[in-house]
Amino acid sequence: MRVNNQDKIALFEEFPIPKALMTMAFPAIISQLINLVYNMVDAYFIGRTGNSYMVAATSLTLTLVMMNTALSNLFGVGGGSLVARLMGVGQQDECRRVSAFSIYGVAVTALIYALLIGSFLRPVLFFLGASNETITYASQYTMLVVVFGCVFSMLSLTAAYLLRNAGYSSQASMGLSLGGLLNIGLDPLFMFVLLPKGQEVVGAALATLLSNAIACVYLLVSLKKSSATAPLSLSISEARHVKSSSIRQIVSVGVPSAILTGLFDLANVCVNMLASAHSDMVLAGMGIVMKVERIPSAVNLGICQGAMPIIAYNYASGNHERMKQTISAARLWGVTVSGFAIILFQFFAEPVTKLFLNTGGGEAEKALLTVGYAAVFLRIRCIASPLQFINYHSSYCMQAMGNGKATMLHAFVRELIFYIPFQFIMNRIWGEIGLACALPLGELCGALFALWLMHGFLKQIKSRV
Repeated sequence: MRVNNQDKIALFEEFPIPKALMTMAFPAIISQLINLVYNMVDAYFIGRTGNSYMVAATSLTLTLVMMNTALSNLFGVGGGSLVARLMGVGQQDECRRVSAFSIYGVAVTALIYALLIGSFLRPVLFFLGASNETITYASQYTMLVVVFGCVFSMLSLTAAYLLRNAGYSSQASMGLSLGGLLNIGLDPLFMFVLLPKGQEVVGAALATLLSNAIACVYLLVSLKKSSATAPLSLSISEARHVKSSSIRQIVSVGVPSAILTGLFDLANVCVNMLASAHSDMVLAGMGIVMKVERIPSAVNLGICQGAMPIIAYNYASGNHERMKQTISAARLWGVTVSGFAIILFQFFAEPVTKLFLNTGGGEAEKALLTVGYAAVFLRIRCIASPLQFINYHSSYCMQAMGNGKATMLHAFVRELIFYIPFQFIMNRIWGEIGLACALPLGELCGALFALWLMHGFLKQIKSRV
């Protein structure tokens, strides 16, 4: 059955808040979880080798993979939130031009990023904390997933944002989930069947590259088909005729969003550098935890992504009461999910972390030490989960309302004033345990600052009514 644009407008304007939020958020949560699983599958199967150096190497590459997300947010979040706001004021033609501009903009950005990383691959990896034991594995994974694959992954993320913000959350989630499911199936095939022993990292990278490419094609085709009923487009001609004011709005929201993710990535770079200075086992343990703690984050990001189009649409249309109700409902859902995650990880830290590294292989002593570090780090860092959600939620809300300046200020203060300095200070005083403790403390300070910004901005909106 074809869904017309009026049905999507009713979703934004008339559905009860819990129903509208669930309709938009549930597919986003599912796709986030599936994509989390496929990102974790690489770590899981590489961990089956019992080789801590392979685990450490792929942990290092997470920083460069996350930059794909940061750069895609420039056009995905910037363009997607603008599409929702333009729909709220009935500017359908400009919606199409914005969506086309976002697609071609992210494609050019991805090509430039791939060229830069490919040209300076080994120096970058050594800077991120690679050692002589991990550099070969890290280079193999980065070359395939980042250099050759970033165009596919960045186009996929941007297309998904555009579809979701136009009300087509299910199509966006289906495309991202397709890539995840393919990777789950292809990883063991490439790692343990098609390629010889010792090439497991190459196999995991090839599986990820192929999965991202297929998902990219699916999402672009979906966007093309949806353009028959939604204000979306892949036309180069429409991309060229986008208004300069729209480009400024894309940049004003997209750049802060990209910086937010980039600074988060920078914080992870600092974690990896400080952890690797202790040992490769500490680095591998921290890398495992960074993957595990993304489980509640994936759910919470899905909630934020689902709420964002509803908030943006109602902000632009002037229905501020419905906008505030959506903000409150999403906040309650996210904090509840985070509370359950803390309980889960406190009780099951050891069995969860053991899933990512085989402790019965030839390097059992190193593997057991790595898992021991990971369990301790997880119990400490999981406390930050509800605080992280408040930071995510506040940023997505401000982006939805077009407040790029507040989003950028929050990103800089959260990471550069609080979290990153806390890493160096606490690592210096308490070692690797202090490094783990820096996350809850940094997120607490960032969350308090985010709530203060949100409160001030909502007061401004109220005073303008």
